[in-house]
Amino acid sequence: MLVDSHCHLDFPAFADDFPAMLERARAAGVRTLQTISTRLATVDTILDVASRDPDIWCSVGLHPHEAATEEDVSPDRIVALSDHPDVIGVGETGLDYYYEHSPRERQQESFRNHIEASRRTGLPLIVHARDADEDIVAVLREEYEAGPFPGLIHCFTAGPELARAALDIGFLISISGIVTFKKAENVHAAAREVPLDRLLVETDAPFLAPVPHRGKRCEPAFVARTAAAVAELRQIEQSRLAEATTDNFFRLFSKARRPAN
Repeated sequence: MLVDSHCHLDFPAFADDFPAMLERARAAGVRTLQTISTRLATVDTILDVASRDPDIWCSVGLHPHEAATEEDVSPDRIVALSDHPDVIGVGETGLDYYYEHSPRERQQESFRNHIEASRRTGLPLIVHARDADEDIVAVLREEYEAGPFPGLIHCFTAGPELARAALDIGFLISISGIVTFKKAENVHAAAREVPLDRLLVETDAPFLAPVPHRGKRCEPAFVARTAAAVAELRQIEQSRLAEATTDNFFRLFSKARRPAN
């Protein structure tokens, strides 16, 4: 059994073949999926997707790209939305200085508000990090000193400093299909070196399809390719990798239920 810990099933890319997409995921051994929020204003859509199947869970949060598009990104609002039984995580949040679709100050404010919501609810924080390692490390360390909170770095592409900082505060590291790309040296290193009990796998579907599907729409079934690549890098059996990452997911996202059979 595998878990796709991070995908975006509410995106239009899945509108035409949602049931078939789920069937392909299950055929590939992917039983549990978490569909990730990128806007608080569209949480109803996320909740609708999660309601379609008992093994689909969701998060609530505002992507750093959208940090300047919504006025109310208060911890109180995030906490209130997190009360829904299908919501198991807070985010995705974080910092993205590559595109800077939102000003850095607004991204940082939103990031800290999500951290406070995670701290208050106990739900894991789902962190997006791109070209902002130094500031993410600083925020995580400062906020963790103020009070602990669980979480992970999703779609890890950063350097060792962010990995160490995340692991130091008990975070997990999630590996995407980028691990199948030949030149993704940082991701290869993380896949080999992060302790097995701190690893997750994901697709970030519909983005980042792994080899040999690169350039096509990504979907949850492809997390099997990612898991196989991580197992190869670690020189362990794929079944061991699948078991570990599944156990890690349900330990971190403790509000989620394992599939009935």
